[in-house]
Amino acid sequence: MNHEQIGTTEPGGSGFYEIRIEGVLDERWDDYFSDLSVSPVSSGQTLLTGRLPDQAALHGVLKKLRDLGLVLIYVRQVDGAR
Repeated sequence: MNHEQIGTTEPGGSGFYEIRIEGVLDERWDDYFSDLSVSPVSSGQTLLTGRLPDQAALHGVLKKLRDLGLVLIYVRQVDGAR
């Protein structure tokens, strides 16, 4: 797993995140990952993006991915909201 971080970390882990997973999920998964947008990318992977309020929320998303048996490629916190 690639642990790359760009920019500064906000106190408490709040920030905008990109989470890339192996496999294609479509927009129907938006409700399941309520804080994140689900976008399939051309490489047969899916990018989850959005603002999470804290580390607990991030760990909640990672737990959902694990429970679904999805392969995590990377988690990255990026500057600014998109």
